[in-house]
Amino acid sequence: MENQKTFENLMEAFAGESQANRKYLAYSKKAEAEGKKNAAKLFKAASDAETIHALKHFEVAGKVHSTLENLQDGIAGETHEYKDMYPDFVKNAEAEGNKAAVMSFTNAMKAEEVHAKLYEDAVANIDQEEEIFYYLCPVCGNIEKSIPEKCSICGVPGSKFIKY
Repeated sequence: MENQKTFENLMEAFAGESQANRKYLAYSKKAEAEGKKNAAKLFKAASDAETIHALKHFEVAGKVHSTLENLQDGIAGETHEYKDMYPDFVKNAEAEGNKAAVMSFTNAMKAEEVHAKLYEDAVANIDQEEEIFYYLCPVCGNIEKSIPEKCSICGVPGSKFIKY
């Protein structure tokens, strides 16, 4: 993009809107758990609105490419997370004695490795026409190609997995 400051602003806006999306989604789930249906719906709507903003900023910044390039970017990102980022996070959390953070980071690290392998498989089979379904563990973020008996990362029953 020829306008460097505009590009930087688009990427900062993308990051901010993406974070707001997740934050408001967390707030929505909490409000729902507390029985505050109206607040839950408002936070969910705001979360979806922030997603719309983030996606448009990312697109205008020229960051959405071909499916093959996007898969390769996915591999690079997930690989960085499970090989470099999360191991350091786990070590720091262990050193500080934060067991909840250790578990959160460890589960995410293991799931990111699975994600990278799934992206690699998608690259290898980019032209496959047979439809594939994916199953998401709602606790740790693990993704499987079939419903497992239980999650290989966190042990959640396969019946809890979400089909895509």
